[in-house]
Amino acid sequence: MLIVTVDASLCILAVWVAYFLRLSAWVPLYGPPMWSVIGSLALALPIFAMFGVYRPVFRHAETSTSNQVLVASLVYALAYFAIFTAWSLPGVPRTVGIIQPVLLFVFMVLARWGARSLLNTLLGHGEGAAVRQRVLIYGAGQSGRQLAAAIANRPDMRVVGFVDDNKGLHGATVSGIRVFSPDRVLETVRKYDVDEVLLAIPSASQARRNEILAMLRALQLRIQTLPDIVDLALGNVPDGGITNLDINDLLGRDVVAPATTVITAHLAGHVILVTGAGGSIGSELCRQILAAQPATLLLLDNSEFALYEIHRELQLSLDAQGKDRVQTRIIPLLGSVQNEQRVAEIVDCWRPSHVYHAAAYKHVPLVEHNPIQGVVNNVFGTLNVARIAIRYQVRHFVLVSTDKAVRPTNVMGATKRLAEMSLQALADENPETCLSMVRFGNVLGSSGSVVPVFRKQIMAGGPVTITDERITRFFMTIPEAAQLVIQAGAMATGGEVFVLDMGEPVRIVDLARNMIELSGLTVRDARNPFGDIELKFVGLRPGEKLYEELLIRDAPLETAHPRIRKAMENFLPAAALRIRLTELEQATRQRDAAAVRRILQETVSEYAPSSNLVDHLYIERQARSGTADPAFAALQAAPPAAGIEVPHKIPAIVSGEGVGGGR
Repeated sequence: MLIVTVDASLCILAVWVAYFLRLSAWVPLYGPPMWSVIGSLALALPIFAMFGVYRPVFRHAETSTSNQVLVASLVYALAYFAIFTAWSLPGVPRTVGIIQPVLLFVFMVLARWGARSLLNTLLGHGEGAAVRQRVLIYGAGQSGRQLAAAIANRPDMRVVGFVDDNKGLHGATVSGIRVFSPDRVLETVRKYDVDEVLLAIPSASQARRNEILAMLRALQLRIQTLPDIVDLALGNVPDGGITNLDINDLLGRDVVAPATTVITAHLAGHVILVTGAGGSIGSELCRQILAAQPATLLLLDNSEFALYEIHRELQLSLDAQGKDRVQTRIIPLLGSVQNEQRVAEIVDCWRPSHVYHAAAYKHVPLVEHNPIQGVVNNVFGTLNVARIAIRYQVRHFVLVSTDKAVRPTNVMGATKRLAEMSLQALADENPETCLSMVRFGNVLGSSGSVVPVFRKQIMAGGPVTITDERITRFFMTIPEAAQLVIQAGAMATGGEVFVLDMGEPVRIVDLARNMIELSGLTVRDARNPFGDIELKFVGLRPGEKLYEELLIRDAPLETAHPRIRKAMENFLPAAALRIRLTELEQATRQRDAAAVRRILQETVSEYAPSSNLVDHLYIERQARSGTADPAFAALQAAPPAAGIEVPHKIPAIVSGEGVGGGR
């Protein structure tokens, strides 16, 4: 009613001003002029209501609102012109029928613009309002303009300018905001006292993003990015709609693009089983497999919450794609790979053609402190799933492995290498099932990885803890890891170990510095004692290496994919491996951690422990008994076992009912 009253007043004001412009005198609005007022009110208000002029909220009015007013005003102008100019009334100048509608449109637009500005000012700078952050948007394209429009309604942020690589825009204005050249970023930041830079360049290559980040890092500003539209739809972004830097921006190289046609051709219409489906790699495997439109996707995980989360996400994604898409059945299954009976009944019921085995204990210190459980899950759990896959004639079995399996210094790496060796041997005896392994380095953003840990430490004000200043790691993104697993499985013929060419290893200390500086903070060290965040070096943890490798032997073989290589790795003959696995299983049943580690050293020739046995149960029992185990003391004093040199090809391995078959 308030807006209608204002518009009614503007109708009267427009008539009065129109008479002044026509007669050069202010005339009283009674007598013949009153017909102009009555006609304006009778025509304007119903027409404006009919065209929805009174529906928009002033404070959030955009260009579309002005367009509504323009269309409604044109219709009103035609009607008013027809009555007071074309037909005319006695005592009313014909030109009033032309001038008044134009004035009314101008008055209405000004009134709405003024109301919007006033409301935004009052709500944005009222008592208790937050101090507005001055932001610079890198990218004046569609994404940048949408971001600027969204920020315009926020009380805590104000856009002071765009930066864009397009030289044709430099010095111009876009959406009323000036566009600056990248060469003038430093000058612009100082001139406008910029607090934050927002990246809105979704189409830029990773190489160009890296160049931009390197340029902005020196400005010591917080840098954030526009979220992906899918994340927005799924609600996976903060309330503000702006996220921290894309994890790919910390990688330091271009992301390997997936060969979607290969993946789709390999998986479409099949029944697929993913173990560890709720984990970082397992869940991304499920997303990419679902995109290939399999007939059935089986999700196996022993974590109820993780299984619920990935099943819910996948089902929502499937529902959002509509009925035109092939409807994949998504079946969540609770269970552990250590439970042979549970895995067997699942495979027997659905008869999958592909199994992706991502279930594993992967946290190095945790497995080092719990070595028996690491062996039971990573070695015998893998053997359970592999033997069942062979028994039910699964066509493709792919093991997700790790670079820590190469010359391991910890139990986790040794268990993964032993799992690889077992599959390599099984592959020779069972050509009907294509068994392969995929080995890659650290995954950015996965559970327990350094990036989320560093991010939390930076948000808490530090310190950022690093084990050693010299430590390096190979890194890849979660989608890269998942698509590598699928593509390598598609190329496998049996027994291969695939690795990804991930470029040069990254120094963890450099990664931490980049994250701090891209958050707009400074590193506190000897050169800058008054910095914001301290880097604290805490020493290597049990079993941790300074650097990781991807190959035990040199000269990997080329594959059809330019960034995927095939390693040629040795493994034990079947008879020797069966003896060791039997001994290992007996040691795990007896809960003998020292024997478990000794057998691992004898079986995995490259395994050289970098620390003493730190099994929590073992240490506690030794402390309570007040005695030291002679075998344990001898193990600690002795050099690592030399292992057994073995040929590349072997004739046999654990039989169908082999090790662990009766558990």
